[in-house]
Amino acid sequence: MITPSSFLTYLETLKIDFFTGVPDSQLKNFCEEIYARYGCNTQKHVVAVNEGNAVGLAAGYHLSTGKIPLVYLQNSGLGNAVNPQTSLIDPEVYGIPVVYLVGWRGEPGVHDEPQHVKQGAITVSLLETLGVACEIISKETTLEQLQQIFTERFLPLLLQGRSVALVVRKGAFTASSSSIEGNTNTLGREESIKYLTSQMTKNDYVVSTTGKISRELFEYCKNENPEQASHNFLTVGSMGHASAIACAVALQQPNKTIWCFDGDGAVLMHMGSLCSIGTLKPRNFIHVVLNNESHESVGAMPTVAGKVDLVAIAKDCGYASSIKVNNINELRALDIETLQRPCLIEIMVTTGSREDLIRPDTTPQQNKHAFMEALQT
Repeated sequence: MITPSSFLTYLETLKIDFFTGVPDSQLKNFCEEIYARYGCNTQKHVVAVNEGNAVGLAAGYHLSTGKIPLVYLQNSGLGNAVNPQTSLIDPEVYGIPVVYLVGWRGEPGVHDEPQHVKQGAITVSLLETLGVACEIISKETTLEQLQQIFTERFLPLLLQGRSVALVVRKGAFTASSSSIEGNTNTLGREESIKYLTSQMTKNDYVVSTTGKISRELFEYCKNENPEQASHNFLTVGSMGHASAIACAVALQQPNKTIWCFDGDGAVLMHMGSLCSIGTLKPRNFIHVVLNNESHESVGAMPTVAGKVDLVAIAKDCGYASSIKVNNINELRALDIETLQRPCLIEIMVTTGSREDLIRPDTTPQQNKHAFMEALQT
């Protein structure tokens, strides 16, 4: 295994000292070390809103300094990075060198969640297709071996304006001595989901974003509100696209009330969806953003959502109404029926979740068919 601090120090000797990306659970320990050493959203470290944005930031860094940046991401995020990789930094275009640090979810032969299976299977071949030289590191990899990879293979390619990638298996990095503190909000995310869902009728349908939000919604409905279960579409993967899915459902089902349970990281990742929703103006659409100001499920690296006025942005994008909720009393006092739609409800919530939180026990296909059937009733 590799100690995050020693790897970071080695990168600094190579003058690789600018880091940007979207956090990943496989890279949690390394990201914590970056955060401890450089802070967050500074001259040396930027948590990007999406992976394509990270590649753009990396390109700007290289153009202004001549030095090599590092972009960290989960392998699912390669989809967002493909366009700037092929049309911006590729040697046939501008030839901007980037070191990618890629968390490998869905590795063949390793059990993982369904949304990671396809991307996991094609990760290495995708990088090869993109012309990005890659090496896989694991628990068995030492710092000396990693240095050898850079010396013998990566550095010559980077000097030619090519990009390289380290594909990181689970456990490749040792635990970090640093940690990231949560926010000071008082309202729990799970508490908010339970309250809102308990108020719903048979005419209410929910599209929930990937991660803990969908898991908390699933568990609540399974144990306490089974009538609502088939009315929930639990989006796996596709971070940032739940609101677009929900918007289209709302447009095609104008007599149903369609909710989107979203996260702050997801909203930031594809914020252009707010413009589409505000322009299309579905009158049966309620957009709930559970904002804990962090990428909580992958290590709690901060997002910029604590410094962005999502309520004002939604209004400017054309939402008929938008409101911010700071505590349980404000949530319970909220008269949702009087809010003009489409509406955005930003709920400020704490970080953290229960250790025993369950995962959905239905397949994505089963969830899809149940949701589609329920919509037709």
